[in-house]
Amino acid sequence: MSDPSPLRIGIVGLGYIGTTVGGQFFRHPDATVRAVCDLADSRRTEVGSTFDVPSDRRYAASETMLEDCDLDAVLIGTPHTLHYEQTVAALEHGCHVYCDKPLATDLEHARDLARRAERSRETLFVGYQRHVQTAFRHARERFVGPESPSPNWLTASITQNWIDDSRGTWRLDPDRSGGGFLSDTGSHLLDGILWTTGLEPDSVAASMDFYDDAKRIDRRAHLDVRFERGATGTVSLYGDAPSVREHIHCWDDDGAVYIEGTQWGPRTVVEVDADAGEYTPYVDPRRERSRADAFLESVREGSDPPATARDALRVTALTTAAYEAARTGERIPVPDV
Repeated sequence: MSDPSPLRIGIVGLGYIGTTVGGQFFRHPDATVRAVCDLADSRRTEVGSTFDVPSDRRYAASETMLEDCDLDAVLIGTPHTLHYEQTVAALEHGCHVYCDKPLATDLEHARDLARRAERSRETLFVGYQRHVQTAFRHARERFVGPESPSPNWLTASITQNWIDDSRGTWRLDPDRSGGGFLSDTGSHLLDGILWTTGLEPDSVAASMDFYDDAKRIDRRAHLDVRFERGATGTVSLYGDAPSVREHIHCWDDDGAVYIEGTQWGPRTVVEVDADAGEYTPYVDPRRERSRADAFLESVREGSDPPATARDALRVTALTTAAYEAARTGERIPVPDV
């Protein structure tokens, strides 16, 4: 876009993502929050007041917001199973879209959005923030490139007090969440692995413990992933732990890269050499952009966003296969994307 005026943004869903990323847009000199949308009147009132949105631009229905309000972009922070229809509607109204992860819980929906994004003039940014975090970007530089070593083994895990945090919310309703801990917080971990290493998953075996009798909301998941080019990996997720800890250890023939962190703060990166020596590289924190910065830059420059719909499609394909593997007890091929 060549227009220097602030991007007019509408926010759909006024929960954590809508207020956190929405707050980044509200404070950004190149954006203005023009409209907000949520089913709860109290949220519309509270957040609308915080973001200086007049009462006549506070909507209960996203379709009405798109029809009535002149917008350049939409931030979608709603329950996961709503993402597909709301993203399609925004794109068809000529709006750029920032959609929280996962982009879609249905594989064919994810395929459709990837195709739409690649033929659209509008930007579709998926909320995988590891793509703008300096630790992950530094690790990716090791593995992604024509002369880069290919990882041959990896381990990854994440814990969170997710079950207790989700009680009384849509996250424990499978019709709205589309899955459990793997498809929610675990989506970030899978994306971090795939994007950082450049590996394409070939097949997955999995075991899970479920919160619900219908076995749709997992609280614990263990994945054994085989990648193309012979790499393997184990991924463990536990959503009934006291706190958040994350680690990704990626090994190649020369050593390894470790990415680790606690809670939702910045992650650290450590390099390990062939003699088991550990080195902490300097990672310039000034290189790290907010999600709003990255989205607005992509829109203004017409460039690919850091996290694309194609990245999100890979995560949905692996997630879908993992759930099937856990329910059938068989190793499942990961669909080609």
